[in-house]
Amino acid sequence: MKTRIPLMADPVWPEVMKIAIEDNQEPLVPVSLAPAPLQVYPAYYKMGIPYAVPECHTRTGIYRRLLKAAKQLPAGMSLLVLDSWRPYGVQQYLYDTLYNALETRLPKKSAAELEQLTREFVSLPSTRADAPSPHLTGGSVDVTLLDQQGLMLDMGTQFDEASAWSHTHAFEEIATPNARETEVIKNRRLLYGIMTAAGFTNLPSEWWHFDYGNQLWAWYSGAERAIYGATQPDSLENRWRREVEKYSAN
Repeated sequence: MKTRIPLMADPVWPEVMKIAIEDNQEPLVPVSLAPAPLQVYPAYYKMGIPYAVPECHTRTGIYRRLLKAAKQLPAGMSLLVLDSWRPYGVQQYLYDTLYNALETRLPKKSAAELEQLTREFVSLPSTRADAPSPHLTGGSVDVTLLDQQGLMLDMGTQFDEASAWSHTHAFEEIATPNARETEVIKNRRLLYGIMTAAGFTNLPSEWWHFDYGNQLWAWYSGAERAIYGATQPDSLENRWRREVEKYSAN
């Protein structure tokens, strides 16, 4: 992909949260069932993050778009999903951890300033029906690329690195990139290109974060409304409860 990654403004969260949601009720599905070249590595579970789950779930529409994106990769490469639907407890843990780290390092910053800095990389934890955290909708995915040996390509920063270099466009600003920076630019353009071609939008502060169907996607795509609200994987208990209710109704 030779096309430059465009410079995009950060979302105006108060306006994003005003976008109407009309959930289309697509279920969550496990991405680990996907065929190659789509792979899964539930990063937060592997890191031992509290409340993280050992699977990456997405809405059905996201799943199909991930497959479409992965099929655009050069032969031998894979698209790796690191995180997708995220329990509220994980969102709260990530937010608090980054906020506390910033507060320790920047003691003169006000609470409002610390919140703004934190939200650059972690959305505000929310279960509000009209404004859920993006990952809580099953419409956000964190992804990267693997080479033919299953190693992650150099994207310039680590996944979830709270750095200015994590901004998707950051390396495009280098006037004379060296060999490593040129490789990073190529890799980011490839990831950005296949994901946006599949209908996803990107969060400008995170090269790994892409959305479809939720409020953040609606904000960047210009859609009138979001089609994914807060959701969660179905459970055996919930399925049995529905079955019992149907039986009782008859």
